Formats: sequence, C-alpha cells, structure tokens
Amino acid sequence: MSIPAQSTKDIDQHRAALLRLLATESFRLGDFVLTSGARSDYYIDCRTTTLHAAGGRLTGLVLYDHIRQHLPFAEAVGGLTMGADPMASNIATASSIYAEQHTSTPLIHAFLVRKAEKTHGTGRRIEGFVRPGAQVVIVDDTCTTGGSTITAIQAVQESGMIVAGVYCLVDREQGGRAAIEAAANPAPFYSLFTANDVRAEHLRLQSQIT
Repeated sequence: MSIPAQSTKDIDQHRAALLRLLATESFRLGDFVLTSGARSDYYIDCRTTTLHAAGGRLTGLVLYDHIRQHLPFAEAVGGLTMGADPMASNIATASSIYAEQHTSTPLIHAFLVRKAEKTHGTGRRIEGFVRPGAQVVIVDDTCTTGGSTITAIQAVQESGMIVAGVYCLVDREQGGRAAIEAAANPAPFYSLFTANDVRAEHLRLQSQIT
C-alpha cells in the first residue's frame, strides 16, 4: 500500500525539534538510581517531552510518519501505561489529521495496556482498540532492560492481536533491544534516538549557553 508521506524537509525539521526538546526538557546529568537498581550519570524522563504541548505533537508526527513508511498495514498503536499513553494518543491524532488531508489514508487507532487486569467492570487488560488478528505497533518512551515493552508485547499477543513492530523513543542501549527483539520476533524494533544522541544534543545546547 502506498501512503503519501510528509515532505522530507518537514519530517527532518520535526525530528530535529523533537531531539532538542528531549535534550532540554527530559535529559539531566547527575547521579541517579534507575528502576533496575543500576546507577547512571544521566537520567531521561521522556514524559516531560511527550506530555509537553509541542513535544507531544512532534512525537505523534515523527512516529506516525515512520510507521506509515515502514509498517503501512498497522491498524493501531499502544503500549504499557504510562510511558506509552501520550505517544499512542498523539500518533492516533496525527493519523486523523493526516487522513483529513488524504482521504485514502487509513487511520491508526490507539490502545493502552494496563499493568494488571481490572478487578471491576469489564476486567480488560487492554483499553481502546482491541481486535483479534489486527496488526498493531507497540511503543514505549524509554528502553533500558525492555521489561515494560515486553509486558505490553505479551499482553497484546494474549489478546489475539499481532505485533507488527516495536518503537522506542529513546534507547539507552543497555541490553533492552535484544530482549525486545526476542520477544517480538519476527517483528522489527526501531528506536528514534539513542541516549547518546540526546546527551550530545544536550551538551551542544549547553555549550551555546556558556
């Protein structure tokens, strides 16, 4: 299926602007203890970017463009709450805006994966789009060990949906990629940026200030 894409100039500008926001809003140097228990000289909280008004829009536009170029058959996008929530919502919104301009372009819907099944109401583990057999994309904001992404992959597979691909906004390059690829096999794994990309942009911007 051929899907019209945003212009290369536009998407390059969006990607550069998103990296700048990650470097200024989400990246901190210091001494931090990660969820895994390991220590790190930096911390990245991508939610301060994906929940930022401009950052959320840019996240949706950049990821939507990449998904449509590489996984044009994907029907929905989502991941484990909370990191994936603003990403999935903004990608779905970007697809709706683009569909208004190109009526032949199919929508990408959103879903959220709970950390545990609800104990009331429908008791569902996945909220939003759920259709057995549908090709869907898993997203996460940060990849370290890959645990939260793998949890989402397993929940989606148990629902009967098919994982077509996996996206991470920032890959810390600490082993998570290999674990995710094994869990999602044969679906491809993509990361928009690495932690080194964000660190380099952070230091570049700091050097301009000083």
